[in-house]
Amino acid sequence: MPEPFWISSGYELLDRDASGRLEVGGDFIRAYLSRPEMLPPDEACENERALHAALLTDPLRMVGDDELDRLADADARENYAIFLRFRDHLKKSGTLEAAYVGLFQPEAPAVPAMFLDHLAAAILRDLLKASDDPFRARAAELFFRTQKATIREGSILLADEETVEMLAAGQGFGSLGALAAQAGTALRSVDMDILTKENAGQYWKRSDRHDFVLDFSFTRPGQDAFARVLELWVERLTGAAVQVQPVQTIRDERWVWHVGLDATASAIMNDLYEGKPVDDDRLRQVLALFRLEFRDPTLMLPRVAGRPVYLGLAMEKDGHVRMKPQNLVVNLPLRMGS
Repeated sequence: MPEPFWISSGYELLDRDASGRLEVGGDFIRAYLSRPEMLPPDEACENERALHAALLTDPLRMVGDDELDRLADADARENYAIFLRFRDHLKKSGTLEAAYVGLFQPEAPAVPAMFLDHLAAAILRDLLKASDDPFRARAAELFFRTQKATIREGSILLADEETVEMLAAGQGFGSLGALAAQAGTALRSVDMDILTKENAGQYWKRSDRHDFVLDFSFTRPGQDAFARVLELWVERLTGAAVQVQPVQTIRDERWVWHVGLDATASAIMNDLYEGKPVDDDRLRQVLALFRLEFRDPTLMLPRVAGRPVYLGLAMEKDGHVRMKPQNLVVNLPLRMGS
């Protein structure tokens, strides 16, 4: 069993309900109040400091509009209004899984992408609690952290964008310094390791540093690990057991359904499906393709039951990879009520 990892996800602050789902309580919500965005700045008014202190004491307390109106700073009022809408959604949903799915339903509160990423990280942390595979954990980071992709000698390498930028101020070039320069990244230096079988055991202690590079090339462990995480994610959030396998191309005359795992992949796959021309430069943006099959086809829409669903992951023109794992919640061909 791995040692605790992704401490920043707040997973250790969650409880479980009778079905094993993640329960949201005051401790988990309180952690948001310690984030830099929520800490009262030096110039904060007394009312803002009092509200923050009161919520730290009781994260579930009711806060009326009149209390928000007493905050002197307009940005603070907006930040607290967003936080409270999100908090109330968590309370109403009961579990983290229901809260995440509910954020993509009509009438759901609009929340910053940061909140979505944080919920995804906590859910994935639970999904991987029994796994001792560092490649799966590193692949799961794609669900909630933006990556920077680089193609080097035919290999697809993914590095955490925030970590790359943070290390840009370091001295000397590490194993990815030249690679970052080739990618056009405005960095002075980068010192990161590519995750391998030899160093994989170090991942758990370094997990919150997000400083391992993932080889995402076809047939490499990174793609297979990502496929296994996709399976776990879909089953936990939709209830449908699926099997996912990497593929090099889509050779299917009866191609009937696909899901882009990010905005770029969605646009490219839509054009391919509709027979529109896609030039080589756009095709090179596609980093990986997957074939997803439902273990129980009766859960699918009747018109596509038994047919595979193709998934794609792509990089933007600047090399960024911004996965949207919610696409697997809202865009799979599931029957209503399944």
